[in-house]
Amino acid sequence: METTLSKDYKDRIVPALTKEFGYTTVMQVPRLEKIVINQGIGEATQDKKLIDIAINELTAITGQKAVPTLSRKDISNFKVRKKMPIGVRVTLRRERMYEFLERLIRVALPRIRDFKGIQGKLDGRGNYTLGITEQIIFPEINIDNINKLMGMNITFVTSANSDEEGYALLKAFGLPFKNEKK
Repeated sequence: METTLSKDYKDRIVPALTKEFGYTTVMQVPRLEKIVINQGIGEATQDKKLIDIAINELTAITGQKAVPTLSRKDISNFKVRKKMPIGVRVTLRRERMYEFLERLIRVALPRIRDFKGIQGKLDGRGNYTLGITEQIIFPEINIDNINKLMGMNITFVTSANSDEEGYALLKAFGLPFKNEKK
């Protein structure tokens, strides 16, 4: 089953980017390789149930099982021991990635209060990370069952060689960037 965004990528975005950047083959056109959603939960050192709650919420949002991230070393100031769960993450690829991106653009981002667009700052290699402060913007989350607001980072990993190409790709997918371009 092909989603509308993956079909849109093949039919509209590839020809547009080929024309804009003068690619000679379709294999040169940058593509979205994966979307990584990451939630750091510092309070999990005191309350172990927060990890389970976060796993369930992220699994509901993405439609794919979330996995806990473990600490790599002991940090006594933060009461962290090695291999202690301190966060949750999901890596989405192919159709699930396109489904999530479509829900993010069409449903979740417009639900943010006073939303004026997202920053257009990429990492130098054509990848973009979007920080979200509350998980309740996703319709899969029931507000009545929330006991703690947790934010997340959503990283869009592209095959682009430059920020300019990555920006053009993400803009073509419909990410609502603010008008300034950095």
